[in-house]
Amino acid sequence: MQSVKEKRNVTRDLTEGSPMKLILGFAVPMLFGFLFQQFYNLVDTMIVGKFLGADALAAVGSTGSVNFLVIGFCMGICNGFVIPVAQQFGAKNYRNLRKYVANGTYLCVGFSVVITFATAVFAREILALMKTPGDIFESAYIYIVIIFWGIPATMLYNMTSGIIRSLGDSKTPVIFLALSSGINIVLDIVLIYYVKMGVAGAAVATVVSQAVSGVGCLVFMRRRFDILRMNREEKRFDRQFAAILCGMGIPMGLQYSITAIGSVILQTAVNSLGTVYVASVTAGSKLSMFFCCPFDALGSTMATYGGQNVGAGKLDRIGKGLKDCTVLGAAYSVFALGILVLFGKRLTLLFVSSGDVEIIGYAYRFLLANCTFYFPLAIVNIFRFLIQGMGFSQFAILAGVFEMAARTVTGFILVPLWGYGAACFGNAMAWIFADIFLIPAYFICMKRLRKKFRPAV
Repeated sequence: MQSVKEKRNVTRDLTEGSPMKLILGFAVPMLFGFLFQQFYNLVDTMIVGKFLGADALAAVGSTGSVNFLVIGFCMGICNGFVIPVAQQFGAKNYRNLRKYVANGTYLCVGFSVVITFATAVFAREILALMKTPGDIFESAYIYIVIIFWGIPATMLYNMTSGIIRSLGDSKTPVIFLALSSGINIVLDIVLIYYVKMGVAGAAVATVVSQAVSGVGCLVFMRRRFDILRMNREEKRFDRQFAAILCGMGIPMGLQYSITAIGSVILQTAVNSLGTVYVASVTAGSKLSMFFCCPFDALGSTMATYGGQNVGAGKLDRIGKGLKDCTVLGAAYSVFALGILVLFGKRLTLLFVSSGDVEIIGYAYRFLLANCTFYFPLAIVNIFRFLIQGMGFSQFAILAGVFEMAARTVTGFILVPLWGYGAACFGNAMAWIFADIFLIPAYFICMKRLRKKFRPAV
């Protein structure tokens, strides 16, 4: 039975009430969190481009895909580790919830140590394999190796914020992200403009600000949620619980990484075109990622929504929530398309000077190619994260394979044939390929869940 003390800490139960209202109420705070996160990424890029020039901008941008490959894996395993937490919260099984939190913490520490050393040691070789242009190679290396050394901070924030969201609180992580955004902006200016650290300053600012938000979430979580207070037995490492967590987390991490492999191949193709194209894709990608934040918020919301409702055995609510979330995704896709068509070219001036006419034109072409296909991206996020929350992380890997295949074809075949124009549509192809898999996969997962929850005759 749920104790009075435990009830006091329940901030939002997604298994009761109108799905549309719950999704909006949960997603909007998360949206601000993603916006803050992308905002300080934008500030990084803006300050680098304005203060250090187009070459430095290209250097940071050339690491984007390998950054996503590694950091995406870290984010994926953390997101997977908190799915059982959301499911146990929905089932009101707080003892098992605490054991999942404890074992997830141990696994995060282990993964962060291994990944940090492996990536930092081989960073230079990775950039060489990606055909990073020689004139920006050293700057790219300095930037990405610092980001890799900051992987423990990334793991800390994603794990703690994920646990907090799984318990129904999507607002608190936003508060700490807002704080870290302010710190990041101040550090960017101080380290780049005054201390003259170059691209290293941007990397240090990113790592420090993320560490601050992670520590903030950890302190809040320990003080706010009595249901997380563990006894000695619950703190023990449990192989069975760890195996379940790995079964959720590793497939999600691999999904991010497999998707990113395609991005690495595509980035390598862009790198081969020259520094101007690298800078153009960097500016266009940063803007596009900012406008894609609502899709990330809707996807993460559906992961928690799906996890809680599966834990509560309320399968009918999953379909209703999916429909409502898809409507929201479609509406925003149309809105974002209109804004970027009208103002996209002006927005690229945030990153480069008005004299960089060639970069502005290429960045705008990249933006248009992406925003035209935002609705397929909305479907990718909504369906994939919902499927993951329902407990079918293995399907995420297959969706990532479809995305990787599309970007691989673009990078190896289409870009050499048609140049930069083909590179602009690499993401769109990946999203469509993933949708072709994810939509039927959702119905397969629902069929399995209905069979699992069917009353015994």
